[in-house]
Amino acid sequence: MTHKQLTADARESLRALPSVDGLLRLEATGALVESYGRALTVTALRAALDEARDAIRGGEPDQAPGDARLVARARAWLEAALTPTLKPVINAAGVIIHTNLGRAPLSDAALAALQAVGAGYATLEYDLDAGQRGSRAVHAEQMLTRITAAEAALVVNNNAAAVLLMLTALCQGQEVIISRGQLVEIGGGFRVPDVMAQSGARLVEVGTTNRTHLRDYASAISANTAAILVAHHSNFKIIGFTSEPPLAELAELARARGILLLYDQGSGALLDVSPYGLEAEPTVLAGLEAGADVVAFSGDKLLGGPQAGILCGRRSAIEPLKRHPLARAVRPDKLCLAALSATLRPYLTGQTPAEIPVWRMLARPLDEVAADAEAWANHLRAAGVAAHTLAGEARVGGGSLPGTSLPTRLVAIRRANAARLAADLRLGTPPVIGRIQDDLFLLDPRTVLPGQADGLLQAVLAACIGTV
Repeated sequence: MTHKQLTADARESLRALPSVDGLLRLEATGALVESYGRALTVTALRAALDEARDAIRGGEPDQAPGDARLVARARAWLEAALTPTLKPVINAAGVIIHTNLGRAPLSDAALAALQAVGAGYATLEYDLDAGQRGSRAVHAEQMLTRITAAEAALVVNNNAAAVLLMLTALCQGQEVIISRGQLVEIGGGFRVPDVMAQSGARLVEVGTTNRTHLRDYASAISANTAAILVAHHSNFKIIGFTSEPPLAELAELARARGILLLYDQGSGALLDVSPYGLEAEPTVLAGLEAGADVVAFSGDKLLGGPQAGILCGRRSAIEPLKRHPLARAVRPDKLCLAALSATLRPYLTGQTPAEIPVWRMLARPLDEVAADAEAWANHLRAAGVAAHTLAGEARVGGGSLPGTSLPTRLVAIRRANAARLAADLRLGTPPVIGRIQDDLFLLDPRTVLPGQADGLLQAVLAACIGTV
C-alpha cells in the first residue's frame, strides 16, 4: 500500500511512532543495552519498529503500539535471536541411539573430561616429558589398541571421514572391489559409491544385490586393484535368498593376492550385544581377528561416546593415514579426544554396562522399565490424565542392529489430538520427544536418562492442563 493510499489515521499512526534514539533514552531500554549491548539492542528496536509499520500499513487493529510495547517486542526479539537452536531434550521415543537427537548420550566420566579439558589449556599437541610439541594422535590410540589388540589406531571427526581418509590414502587412483549388496546409503544422503569417487579410488562392483561369492571377488582382482572393501549392513537388512563370503575368507584372498581388506564396520560395537536379547552384531574385534587390515567405525553409536571416526588395524596401513594431508582436515579436537578417552576406559575395566548410558539402556531389565512406566502412569492418572501402560518395543537406532528391538513398557496417553500433544511437548521446556501410535501418545522409560523423569512428568502435565 502506497503512502497516498493509507488512511489518515494510518498516516498519523506512522508519524506517531518514536525514533530509535527516542526509545534508547527510555529506562527500560537501558536494561536491554546493559544485557545485550547497544548494537544488538538497536537492531532489535529497528525490528520492532519495522513490525509496527508493517502492521499499520496492513490496517491491523491497535496499529500504533506504545513505547512500552515496542521495548517489549525488542526484548522478545533479542531473547529469540540469542536462544540456542541446539538444546537438550528428553528422549522418550524409545530409540536408544537417536541420530536426530545427537546419538549416544555421554557418560558422567566423559562429561567430566570435557569440563576438565575444555575449561583451560591441555596437552593436545604437547609432550610434557619432552617439553616440546607432540601429537594429538596418541591420546586415544593406546586405549584403542589395548581394547582391540590392533597394532595402531587413528581418530578422526566421524566415520564418513574415516572411510574417506582410508580410501584416499590407501587406494587413490586404484581399484577397490565391493559387493553390490553393500553399496549403501546412510542418513543425510551419504552413499558409499560417492565417497569412493571423492577418494579418487575406482569402484569395481561384484556379485548381485542379494548374493556375492568369493569367486566374484577373486575374478575381479587385477593388477590395479588396491583393496577389497566390505561395508557392514549396519543400517539395513537383506533377507531371504542371500549370501556373502565370511570376512576371514576375504582376508585370506586379499593376502594371497597382495591387496588390502578394508572393513567399514560402522556401528562401533566393541562388545557382544546378544546377552541383552539382541541379534548378534559383528564387533570391531571380530573384524580385526578375521584379518581386516583396517576397520573403520563410529564413536557415537554402540561405542557410546562422542562423534568420532575410528580406524584400527595394521600399523603398515594406519601409518599412511596419519601422514596423509587429508588427516589434518578431518582431525578431532581436544573435546572429542577427551570424551572418547573417558568413554573407552570402562571397556578396559569391565564397567561398560554400568558406566556407558547406551549400554545401561541396552542392559536395563524389563521389570525396571515396567516399574517406571507404571509409576508414571499412576502419577498422570492422579492428575486427571488418561494414561495407561502397554507392552512395546524399543529400537537401538543410529544405524545399528537394523530390524532388531528390545522389549519395553510404554506409557500411553489418550488424547483427542495426539499430534497436538506431541507438538506441545516438543515446544515445551524441556522439550519432550515421544511417538504416536494408534492415536496414542507414547513415552518409553527405557530411553529417559536418570534424573529426567520429574521434568518429563511436569512437562506432560503442563501440556495437558486445562484440556484433560
